[in-house]
Amino acid sequence: MRFLSRVQRLIFALVLGCSASSVEARGDFIDRVVIDKSSRTMSLLAGDDVYRTYFVALGGAPEGPKLEEGDQRTPEGVYAISARQPRSSFYRGLVISYPNARDVEQAKARGVDPGGEIMIHGLRNEYAWMGERHRRTDWTEGCIAVTNEEIDEIWQLVDIGTPVEIRP
Repeated sequence: MRFLSRVQRLIFALVLGCSASSVEARGDFIDRVVIDKSSRTMSLLAGDDVYRTYFVALGGAPEGPKLEEGDQRTPEGVYAISARQPRSSFYRGLVISYPNARDVEQAKARGVDPGGEIMIHGLRNEYAWMGERHRRTDWTEGCIAVTNEEIDEIWQLVDIGTPVEIRP
């Protein structure tokens, strides 16, 4: 249903007698995720419209692009959702396709490992009780963290292959 406008999807939902959110929650209309590191926000976009914005926590050293494994920086650039991680030490995660070819080339030129396993994820399983308080500080190893409730919603809205732009 990517070819339908948002208004058409809402009309379609009403005609079928289901909620618009159930049609939209299938992930077939969010076509881009934009993460703005400076404002600590992540927006889900449908065309040029912002569908939803979340406040996020980033890597423990968020200034600048990720350069190597262990630098605690969140990457900058254009990637995509490459996989779903339903279980790990974090509550659900959407894997981001970092490193891309450019990241690998730059790390190789510096003689370092670019790192990997960057995700948009919920909280560590033992810290789920923190909820929104987790955003008081940047605490990840380079990932983008949201609450468990938020990752549940994002999980439903964002498909594998969706572009992810991470801005400084």
